[in-house]
Amino acid sequence: MNTSAVKDPSLVRRASRRFGSQCVVVAIDAKSRARNKWEVYVNGGRTPTGIDAVEWGRKAERLGAGEILLTSMDKDGTRDGYDTGLTRAFSENLNIPIIASGGAGGPGHMFEVLKDGKADAVLAASIFHYREYSVREVKRYLNNKGIKVRI
Repeated sequence: MNTSAVKDPSLVRRASRRFGSQCVVVAIDAKSRARNKWEVYVNGGRTPTGIDAVEWGRKAERLGAGEILLTSMDKDGTRDGYDTGLTRAFSENLNIPIIASGGAGGPGHMFEVLKDGKADAVLAASIFHYREYSVREVKRYLNNKGIKVRI
């Protein structure tokens, strides 16, 4: 949940109580607004909220979110790498898994955000949709770099 959770944060708590936190993923679309500061965007990343992204992540965790799907709106679609600073800020300030999204151009970018950004998982789309890499190739690459993946 993304926009609906921002509009009604109690939705996160209600969903967590009903289904368990392991089933609740809060998606956060974040855009840089200053050095080491990001703002939450809603409505598919089109509408700024004025909410600090890391603070919203912390609140979502307190309300019962089990994971954060974190998309950098600055990097999304660029294919020039994830925003490792954004991802690291979440990973170092929250205690739930962070899934990095936005900017994947290849397996090296995934390795970088997993290692330097401390992401727990990565999301990629274009590189698979356009068959530039297969999931198997990426998993083998990450495994060879010491990242634990299911092959």
